[in-house]
Amino acid sequence: MKTRPMTQGRKRQRKEPEEGDLFAEEWNVKDKEIADGQTQYDLDYLFARLSKSQFRSRFKLGIDDMEYIERKGLATIRRHAGDFVRKRLAPALIPNDGRQTPMRGHPVFTAQHATGCCCRGCMEKWHGIKKGHELTDDEQEYAVNVIMEWIKRQIEQTAH
Repeated sequence: MKTRPMTQGRKRQRKEPEEGDLFAEEWNVKDKEIADGQTQYDLDYLFARLSKSQFRSRFKLGIDDMEYIERKGLATIRRHAGDFVRKRLAPALIPNDGRQTPMRGHPVFTAQHATGCCCRGCMEKWHGIKKGHELTDDEQEYAVNVIMEWIKRQIEQTAH
C-alpha cells in the first residue's frame, strides 16, 4: 500500500485502503469470535467497500433463495459453499475463470457475486488473494466465511 512521502515536521499519513488491501499489515484487521468458536476476520470493512460497488451492491437474496435457506438450514448452505469454493474457485488454473459461477440458481452463487468470491480475478481484486496458485485451506475457509456472513446479513435485513 502506498503512502505519502514523509515531509519535514509532518508525520507520514496513511492513504485510504484500496481494493485488494484487506490484509494490509498497517490496517488493524480484527478477529471476531463466531458461534462455533472459530474466529473470522472482521468483515465490516470489506462489506463497506463492496457496498460502494454499483455491480456488487445490486445483488440481493430473493424469496426463493430465502425459502431454500430456511428449508435446508445454514449448515447445509455452508457445506454447499465449501463444495462450490473447493471445486470452482480453489484450483490454481481455471479454464473458464470469470464465468464459472452462475448468476443465480443458488443462494451461494448470489453471495459469491455480491462478495467478489465468484472467480479468481475478483478474489485478487477484492480480497488480495493472488491468482495462479491453488487456494490454501485457510483461503478457502476465508471465502466460505465471507459468503456465509453476507448470507446471514441478508437474512437479518429481511427479518427487520
